[in-house]
Amino acid sequence: MDHVLIIHAVRDYGAWKTVFDAAATLRRDAGERSFQVLRDGSDPNKVVHFSRWDSIAKAKAFFESPQLVEIRRQAGVESPEFLYLHQLEAGTL
Repeated sequence: MDHVLIIHAVRDYGAWKTVFDAAATLRRDAGERSFQVLRDGSDPNKVVHFSRWDSIAKAKAFFESPQLVEIRRQAGVESPEFLYLHQLEAGTL
């Protein structure tokens, strides 16, 4: 299973969330299967998007596309950091 972890600052969380929600169909069609959105405990404009993808290749193609670069610009995303991750193990305690 492949995951993507994105950490970025946003100018305005509400504006970012509106754009994020509007892109749900694009994300699904590109191969995103589930996601979580988290906020930094001390900075409400620092957002983490953690998602599960069909493959890292599909995720990279999506996030590096000119369309997504423009969507991030419209959403007020600043300095995104992408981590493309292969799951080694999972469990519950």
